[in-house]
Amino acid sequence: MSNIRFVGLDVHADSIAVAVAEPDGEVRSLGVIPNRLEAIRKLVGKLGPARRLKACYEAGPTGYVLYWQLTALGVACEVVAPSLVPVKAGDRVKTDRRDATKLARSYRAGDLTPVWVPDAEHEALRDLVRAREDARQDQHRARHRLSKFLLRHGKRPPQHVKRAWTRKYLSWIKEQVHFDQPALEATLLDYVHEVEHMAERIQRLEQAISQAIEKAPPRMRAVIEALQALRGVAQITAVTVVAELGSLSRFPSPRQLMSYSGLVSSEFSSGNRILRGAITKTGNAHLRRVIIESAWAYQYRPWVGGYLRKRQQGLDPQVKQIAWKAQHRLHRRYLKLAAAGKKKPQIVTAVGRELLGFIWAIAVETEAKFEPRSRVAQE
Repeated sequence: MSNIRFVGLDVHADSIAVAVAEPDGEVRSLGVIPNRLEAIRKLVGKLGPARRLKACYEAGPTGYVLYWQLTALGVACEVVAPSLVPVKAGDRVKTDRRDATKLARSYRAGDLTPVWVPDAEHEALRDLVRAREDARQDQHRARHRLSKFLLRHGKRPPQHVKRAWTRKYLSWIKEQVHFDQPALEATLLDYVHEVEHMAERIQRLEQAISQAIEKAPPRMRAVIEALQALRGVAQITAVTVVAELGSLSRFPSPRQLMSYSGLVSSEFSSGNRILRGAITKTGNAHLRRVIIESAWAYQYRPWVGGYLRKRQQGLDPQVKQIAWKAQHRLHRRYLKLAAAGKKKPQIVTAVGRELLGFIWAIAVETEAKFEPRSRVAQE
């Protein structure tokens, strides 16, 4: 360990600022290189044997391409969380070279927190799930534009059309809403076309997700199916959890998973004074969103039927038992917090935090069945 050189990399689309922390304590900048494989290979050859190098860079829009390139060259590399990089309070100068130097120094001191790097299967599934999430956001914007356009021009649906964006609602727009001005008619047609296009896009992406699940590794597919035993956790939610977290067995306890999600409360305590605030929101925002959406289902009394019964068919009895226990516990939790006068967003956040514990239990239970087989394959 005494002869390891720690390399800090400030990565951008076209360039990489490089700094190295020497074993004797010196930290120096090596300048800027192009973000190309040839330049990276030349850098590794210049710094010495790959086994003596440990590199790190911040997670960002450049993804994990550099991680895989360095790993293929034999360099131990870690991708670190940008929000957890130490920052001096009085430091007001920020450049690429200084950032690389800070990374190298902090990496040598052990002050950086690495993030989980997904493998090829998880990264592909995660990009597909996030594309579907983007499509849902685009659909929401398209619907909002159309509804406000109709409102501005006094077009209200008839009384028998009680819910927006149903087939009756869209049929009313296409068949009964018209304008005398050609410009307004063209605007309406464009807005309607965009709403329909977003619906088709979401349907196409959801079919692609179903096909990706069928071709996924058995362990990943088993966890996705098992998580759907939980109320409020359908296929899209289960896929999002697995794609964003990977193997849940990497969390030693459910509390660490809750902390990772950012659903735990912040704390400002000193001496005998204890003050807890809002949730930290330091974790994965995509995971946090689907968990909060699922937590709303536990305001209702425990019940298994309909789609939930179909999702539970053929699953391990132990998994179904955990899911049934979750319904009772989380529903009681919801009622208790509601009786205490808590607001619904606070209640659902607390329920979602505990829901992560049951998700962890089901995933670990399912993943454990594949571990002996994996060990035999490795031997």
